[in-house]
Amino acid sequence: MGDKKDAGKKVEPAGRHAPCNVCVNRTGHFPAENFTGVVLAGGNSSRMGTNKALIPFGREKLLDRVVARMREVFARVILISNENESGKYNYLGLPVIGDIYPGKGPLAGIHAALSAASTPYIFVVACDMPFIDPELAVYLARQAPGYDVVVVRDGPYLEPLFAVYGKGCLEVIESILRNGLRAKVVDFFPAVRVKYIERGDLSHITDVDKVFININTLRDLEHAKLLLE
Repeated sequence: MGDKKDAGKKVEPAGRHAPCNVCVNRTGHFPAENFTGVVLAGGNSSRMGTNKALIPFGREKLLDRVVARMREVFARVILISNENESGKYNYLGLPVIGDIYPGKGPLAGIHAALSAASTPYIFVVACDMPFIDPELAVYLARQAPGYDVVVVRDGPYLEPLFAVYGKGCLEVIESILRNGLRAKVVDFFPAVRVKYIERGDLSHITDVDKVFININTLRDLEHAKLLLE
């Protein structure tokens, strides 16, 4: 699946999308039965030099922390991992799914998750985001009806590895990967229905400066540890 740098957070040319200025509303039904939580745990961790999913973070492994928060929200949680690493995660007791198109970055991980999920939507998070907020995940999930992707936007940048993806994305992603391309996650957005949620409108739900922190290097790790409560 590759490092998070392959996710391609900068916005590509606009497709069929609906810009959204959020009126924060914590109420409303969350259709949990329509979602599978997905943790992308198969990155090469090239900049870290080791499997960052299993790095100690506070009193737990980084991956364990992310999985625990996903379990707060989603009854179904699966891991997506490179095939040669999948046995390392069996202790979590979760289904571990390998990429159908290995070596194609995070987009291949999203494709594998959509292919494996029995639900119409998945909520994807990278294993290197230690401060994800379950409440924010629920908020984004509630925006999904009528869209194929729900993603947070900050000016010209997106957060595609903390986002909602629907089954409507599968055919488009499949066509990209089948042609042997290693694409950024956002490259297929112009072909599907995307709802952009403005990052600046989420401050009443979560600490937006903290929740999207991801760990790629030892310096990132040390910085994140300073923020542990």
